[in-house]
Amino acid sequence: MNDALQISDTIPSFELPDQNGEVIPSTYLASQYTVLYFYPKDNTPGCTTEAGDFSALLPEFTTLGVQVYGISPDSVESHKKFSESKELRVSLLSDHDALVAKMFGVWQLKKNYGKEYMGLVRSTFLIAPNGTVVERWSKVRVKGHAEAVLAAVRARVEKK
Repeated sequence: MNDALQISDTIPSFELPDQNGEVIPSTYLASQYTVLYFYPKDNTPGCTTEAGDFSALLPEFTTLGVQVYGISPDSVESHKKFSESKELRVSLLSDHDALVAKMFGVWQLKKNYGKEYMGLVRSTFLIAPNGTVVERWSKVRVKGHAEAVLAAVRARVEKK
């Protein structure tokens, strides 16, 4: 799949291990509102900021009944070290072969300094309790992103 999942699409079925090696199935993610943010690499400046911002806001997401997961191609071990060293509160899922990133359509051709390569495009999805995408952010800029996601979640959840 080359195109990213769109609003109203159902998320694909998958299972990924978190930073502690616990396997999290997509059915669990679709059991309540869930923010899935895809990021390129542990311990890089933008990814560290994004994980820190989501971690800082996690209590507010939790109060709204929303779970938050970061997903990258890094290993479980890398996620564990990243999480511990940065004291992250969000769970990080290891998509080591980028299979889930491909299913969500966020593994795309990128260009950097004239070189082309396949890589993860920073993207965020809000999943509803019925397993469908209800909000989507593509080619995310980190600054203010977690706050924007929280505002969108708050508007949607507090409506009900």
